Amino acid sequence: MFKPEVYQARRRKLRKMIKTGICLFPGNDDSPMNYQANDYPFRQDSSFLYFFGLDSPGLVVVLDVDEGKEIVFGDDVTLEDIIWVGPQPPLKERAKAAGLKLVKPSASLTDYLAEATSRGRQIHYLPPYRGETILKLSSWLKIAPEQVKPGASIELIKAVISLRSIKSQEEVAEIEKALKVTKESYLTAIPEIRPGAREQEILALMELVIRANGLSFAFPPIITINGQIFHKTSYGDKLQKGRFLVMDTGAESQLHYACDITRSVPVGGRFNQRQKDIYSIVLKGQEEAIKSMAPGVMFKDIHLKAARVMAEGLKSLGLMKGDLEEAVQQGAHALFFPHGLGHMVGLDVHDMENLGEDYIGYDETVSRSQQFGLNYLRMARALEPGHVMTIEPGLYFIPALYEQWKKEKKFKDFINYDQVAKYLDFGGVRIEDDVLITEDGHRVLGPRPGIPKKISDIESLF
Repeated sequence: MFKPEVYQARRRKLRKMIKTGICLFPGNDDSPMNYQANDYPFRQDSSFLYFFGLDSPGLVVVLDVDEGKEIVFGDDVTLEDIIWVGPQPPLKERAKAAGLKLVKPSASLTDYLAEATSRGRQIHYLPPYRGETILKLSSWLKIAPEQVKPGASIELIKAVISLRSIKSQEEVAEIEKALKVTKESYLTAIPEIRPGAREQEILALMELVIRANGLSFAFPPIITINGQIFHKTSYGDKLQKGRFLVMDTGAESQLHYACDITRSVPVGGRFNQRQKDIYSIVLKGQEEAIKSMAPGVMFKDIHLKAARVMAEGLKSLGLMKGDLEEAVQQGAHALFFPHGLGHMVGLDVHDMENLGEDYIGYDETVSRSQQFGLNYLRMARALEPGHVMTIEPGLYFIPALYEQWKKEKKFKDFINYDQVAKYLDFGGVRIEDDVLITEDGHRVLGPRPGIPKKISDIESLF
């Protein structure tokens, strides 16, 4: 945990932003895999961690804005618990570490909320993403389960996002701890990307490093020679010469701050000419995007700049044609780059997206596009100091998308379909780093030198 003062300061700021009422924060519970005593690894709710730091199941905290009270509802472990999981510090002692003084039994929460409701007090809560939390809120607040999510407090959502969006020095340090281990995992695995190996073997090498450092993955890793499938999380394919292995992974620090890195490595460690051509375009797109990052710059503009840079490269290979400014404006480039440039990262790898993407990445200055590709852009608004963003452009050859667009003769003035057909066995390439917005520009996070991404640096690892 951070020092108690960190959590106290966060809660003070939150109370100032909420006009009146009670803020109700349910922590997560253990989640059984297949029977009650066999749980998935516990992961605390990220907003609960942000404000309270208590990393154990079965807890609820109430912030009473009007009365200035902070109450932890939970129970100490029983003798039976101690037999199975060992002794735990008393809840009062653990709460003290977060600057929380008032602790009450779990059973008293229902009466507390019933009394507040009877007085007509407003109860704010964030949108739940777990079924058991929906059922608990339904029971506590005496509303139907289907009414729980719509009843979430917009005022609280916006307040939490405004606070969690700006990363403190302590938070950035945690992200960089995760990046240090992530770099080690990449350097261990990349030299073993050879024909005949399987994706799962590369994954195992990365996980060995991460686990040996006492960490875990921040999200299900993507390790695939089918990079054109963005979130492929099966790992049985054999590595084949002429293909890229797309590795999209990241460790989570002990305080649960995530990082998110992607590298695309040619199987066997040597780029053929076609691989060099496509990879160099993506790398240039990423480098130009990173150069543009600074306070006040609209992230949507950076996304479109990366798209234009990559469209120029595709035109030089004969895959695109015509007026590229017009092509990007209309969305023709999305045949090759159909996702957004990046997203916030913090306690969640897609930070706070359970609170609503549009609240995080959009505001009164910019609304979400309906254009294919651009509509997947998770962040569009102006950057601020303290934002941590991923920058992850990519180029992909997706046969099903190609066939549909070709059949419809879509963007025929901008796409050379006959030339693109020659690349349908290519797969995809993505390159991703995590970038902090500073007061006067940006800083790419992680140890220096960074995880290799230049062609010569990747080849030198083999």
